[in-house]
Amino acid sequence: MRLDKFLAEAGLGSRKEVKQLIKKGLITVNDQVEKKDKLQVEPEKDRVAYAGEVLNYQEYYYYLLHKPAGVVSATEDKKDRTVLDLFAAQDYRSDLFPVGRLDKDTEGFLLITNDGQLAHELLSPKKHVEKEYLAQVAGVMTATDQQRFHEGIPMDGALTLPAELIIDAINEEKQTSIVRIILQEGKFHQVKRMVKACGKEVTYLKRLRMGGLSLPNDLAKGAYRELSRAELTQLKGSE
Repeated sequence: MRLDKFLAEAGLGSRKEVKQLIKKGLITVNDQVEKKDKLQVEPEKDRVAYAGEVLNYQEYYYYLLHKPAGVVSATEDKKDRTVLDLFAAQDYRSDLFPVGRLDKDTEGFLLITNDGQLAHELLSPKKHVEKEYLAQVAGVMTATDQQRFHEGIPMDGALTLPAELIIDAINEEKQTSIVRIILQEGKFHQVKRMVKACGKEVTYLKRLRMGGLSLPNDLAKGAYRELSRAELTQLKGSE
């Protein structure tokens, strides 16, 4: 791997910015000052340091974010705060992106990574990776609605894949429901549109899990943390 690419992926800046660090003699490779940005280094063997501090190379990053309402699932937005605006400066990387989208008013589980292949595997409808949501609904969901979810609801010119509607609580007096919905795909506003097709309305929505990995109870809204090896293995097992 080229030295400038290594430094950029280690989070020292853009390729252009790290070239300047190299020219200034601030980079050493195996304790020798190196001023050639095209030098080939082996991340697992060579000792690369910036201003005397050894850099540990990491190609892919995986963060679990408890998305709060009011921020958008995007890398940048001219009007609203994005999920990446929640990251501390030391954790932010320009190649990070959210895996899938949660609506601005939707909360919950959101994976942030720079691993495009994993993102593709988790989002592809062909892989049938489950996404589970908790929803508060204006209206009483019924067994008939459960059957419709299972059979598929017309959307975007086709039936949705079979989905599971679990009715956790019903308030007949207030005419409201608390449900969990398990999808195997992620069409635009899918949960809200499926509930609306049954004549009801989602008033609150939270994603609880993706595949085999659930949102931890101790992760506060707006907070994030890196996935552990066990959690990453659990998530990759969902592919």
